[in-house]
Amino acid sequence: MERNDGRACDMPRAHKITVDFVSTAAGSCLIETGGTRVICTASVEENVPPFLRGKNCGWLTAEYAMLPASTGRRKQRDGLKKDGRGVEISRLIGRALRQAIDRDRLGERTITIDCDVLEADGGTRTASITGGFVALTCAIDKLIREGKLKESPIVHQIAAISAGVVAGKPCLDLCYTEDSSADTDMNFVMNELGEFIELQGTGEGAAFSREKLNRLIDLGESGCRRLMEAQRSALGEKTQWIGQKQKLVLASNNAHKIEELKTMLDGKYDVLSMRDAGFTEDIDETGETFEENAVIKAETVMRVTGYMALADDSGLSVDALNGAPGVRSARYAGDQHCDADNNALLVENMKNVPAENRTPRFVSCIAIASPFKPTQVVRGECPGVITFAPRGGGGFGYDPYFEYENGQTFAEMGHEMKNRISHRARAMEKALKLL
Repeated sequence: MERNDGRACDMPRAHKITVDFVSTAAGSCLIETGGTRVICTASVEENVPPFLRGKNCGWLTAEYAMLPASTGRRKQRDGLKKDGRGVEISRLIGRALRQAIDRDRLGERTITIDCDVLEADGGTRTASITGGFVALTCAIDKLIREGKLKESPIVHQIAAISAGVVAGKPCLDLCYTEDSSADTDMNFVMNELGEFIELQGTGEGAAFSREKLNRLIDLGESGCRRLMEAQRSALGEKTQWIGQKQKLVLASNNAHKIEELKTMLDGKYDVLSMRDAGFTEDIDETGETFEENAVIKAETVMRVTGYMALADDSGLSVDALNGAPGVRSARYAGDQHCDADNNALLVENMKNVPAENRTPRFVSCIAIASPFKPTQVVRGECPGVITFAPRGGGGFGYDPYFEYENGQTFAEMGHEMKNRISHRARAMEKALKLL
């Protein structure tokens, strides 16, 4: 089939994205796709709609309109009565671009994407989504440069394109003349993982087969990939804010604990130690419970660094010692004492306790403090037995004296085994669901 502009069926129209097209907007671009031209702007307000107030969550919405001369024949401006098509497309753009951001990390602010069509030659809604994402990224860049955000909430790159069946042939990126005579018209909104956010398809002129649908999907995916390359090229250095891993500061200077937690987090976050994040203060752990101390540490580090912080407060609780060493596990023998001194005191205090009463549990309480939402706390426990003599050369703290139900002390286990069954592993399993 010969297309009007000579393109192959799998070729999109020529596209161009001009970033920062409107100097007064927080973010903007002009997107040109063939004869279609759309100005996309992003505006930021430091508030949210009433239904989100107090929920520590941001919002993104969109408005779409065609300017009066955009179609050659003057289009009536929207007045009190909104154009139904414009309302439907506005909702589509908003739905699509909300998938680009983690609204919890946006804070209580609203970003509005305005898409104004200068010239319409087909694909205005898909061009608006593709350009709207660029404007959104520019707005996030400005918020970060102004110090209003510490890191980017953009978790996915979003682009959109059309495809359809014209004269029996699946074709990519229809212009107006093709769109108006197409048997099938489809719009694809996708992210960088190749996942669908929205798929709109209608057999306007004729029903379409599964074979044609599969071909249209292939065309839509390839078209979105090309548009994402164009988005990244236009954004330049601002591309760094797309899919940026969220920073997570571990509120600890204990190298063993940090290594365990990093392993459990499995690369999901950009993990920093307190020193890495520039935190050098001493934290007074004045709480009377593991939960209280975890919250104190996490919230202190979060306030100073501005990043989400995770704190673990853990220790050994022995039934025969009324829960001691408890929150003083690291300082059981005194503030300036070491693991060997703490273990020696534990052995001394347990010397007259018979085997059947030597039941302890390791306890881990993890607090997650975020700049944007209330602190959350989880607890994990691992029961065991206090041995009469130390066993094993691994681990740290009370590990040589803590025997698990498999007959091994924590110091005899390998790191992989311990990281699966420990009190910290059990608490982290719950914490990961919150993260």
